Order: sequence, then structure tokens, then C-alpha cells
Amino acid sequence: MLRLAWKQLKREDRRLVTNKEKVPVPIKEEYIQAMTSQKLRSHMLAHMDDYQYRASVDKHVWVDGQLVAAIERKAYAENAMMKRILVDFYLLRTVYPDLKCFLFQMESQLGGDYSELPLHPMGSRPTHTLMSYFGDVDLTVFTLLRGERNIERPIHKTGFFKPLTREIVQRGVDLLAGALS
Repeated sequence: MLRLAWKQLKREDRRLVTNKEKVPVPIKEEYIQAMTSQKLRSHMLAHMDDYQYRASVDKHVWVDGQLVAAIERKAYAENAMMKRILVDFYLLRTVYPDLKCFLFQMESQLGGDYSELPLHPMGSRPTHTLMSYFGDVDLTVFTLLRGERNIERPIHKTGFFKPLTREIVQRGVDLLAGALS
């Protein structure tokens, strides 16, 4: 869908790069300054470049060498997963504050109307509550298959497949094109 969105924008292929390259997130100096151990604080200040976390999600989208979007892909998502997803995006946005963040899921287990595939989902109360603690992350959740995930009916098994419509794929392409334009 990302490549289709780029093609829809009529942009040169070479300008778009996708990867999962780790992004170094530096340690916060306030954290070091608050240390009670003078020895540890001095050591950390002297070696700040060594203190970093290397963050990533499933797809990093680079345009002209600039990270512009990040996409997490899941067969389904539920709120326990959402906490981890939000932390990953939060860390990436500390380095790239204008980063556009997306969760593309085949099915939803988040509750609310995510599984009904509305054009503009309202989401669910628990999911929005979690998102409220990560205010710097404007996360767009996009679901591809209608219907709440049912663990008794796994979509990868014959008889439980769900249709993926051209309309929903085009909506995803349009969503990404809007983010990349």
C-alpha cells in the first residue's frame, strides 16, 4: 500500500526508502542530573553518547533521507499490545517530532468501532485512554478486515478467511498518500 500511495503521488521511486533501521534515542540529561550517585552521574555525563536506546517499528518510511512516517503492522492488536506500540512511537518521536505514526492491523481486538471499518473510526475508550498518556504520539489505527478478532476463528485457517476489499485497500493507500504528500 505504501508503494501504491507513492505511485499515486507520482513521485520518483528513488526518493522513497523503507526499512527497519534502528533509530538511536539518546538518554535524557535530566535523568542523569537527578541521579543520587555522584560517581554514576559523573560516569554517565562523561559517556553520554554511549547511553542510547535503538528504537524501531516494523516499517520506517524515509523520503529524501528524512524519516517521515513509521508503520507498525499486526495481524491483530489489543490494548496490551497498544501500550508497547505507543512506547515505541513515543521514543521515535523524541528524535523525529513530526513523525507520522500508523498501526495497520488485519483484525482488531481493541474494541470500539475499529473492526467496523468506518471512514473515520471513533476508536475505543480503553485505547483512547492509553493514547492520552502518550500525547506526543498522534497514532492512526487502520483496520483491513471487518469484524472483531475471534480466537476460535483464526483468519489464517481455511473456512475463517475474511474478505479484503479493494475499497479498504484504496482507503489505506489514500491515507498513506495523504501522509506522504
